[in-house]
Amino acid sequence: MHIHKFEQFWIKLSFVLIAFFVATVVYGFVAMDLKVIGDHATIDPQNLADTKFGNPGVREVTRNGQTEYEVYVQTIQFAFNPGTAQPIEVPVDTRVTFYITSPDVLHGFDVAGTNLNTMAIPGQVAKFTTIFPEVREYGIVCNEYCGPAHHVMEGKIKVVPKSEFDKSNLVE
Repeated sequence: MHIHKFEQFWIKLSFVLIAFFVATVVYGFVAMDLKVIGDHATIDPQNLADTKFGNPGVREVTRNGQTEYEVYVQTIQFAFNPGTAQPIEVPVDTRVTFYITSPDVLHGFDVAGTNLNTMAIPGQVAKFTTIFPEVREYGIVCNEYCGPAHHVMEGKIKVVPKSEFDKSNLVE
């Protein structure tokens, strides 16, 4: 069977592109330590009261002699707890780790004006760590359709100077 030289060229180019795409994915998972959804912690979404999500909010932790903060957030129809009724308050230039889950349906957690964005999936705990470099307020929006009042699901993160950070609002 004779294959025209232009067809041979395009067949070979297709295989090279497929190999390149596979290599890119492998590189991402190996060199950049990317994770898939199954690599995250799981939780029973119907029994959040037995976990730190039962008392959501900001917690102070010490790691390697450094003060850091953990924020446990429940995304519920149609609010962030904390975040909607009261803003999430964290100090500037401090490492903050967010743990986010949902007891009801799929939600989004998008910090507007940043690249902080995750999905809140019932039964999964999403985790990301950041340092807010400046004092300001950030909006939080749900970017996954979660029901008829999805468009009003919003909240705030308030980044304050360390001298003004009120530790009395921390949860145990």
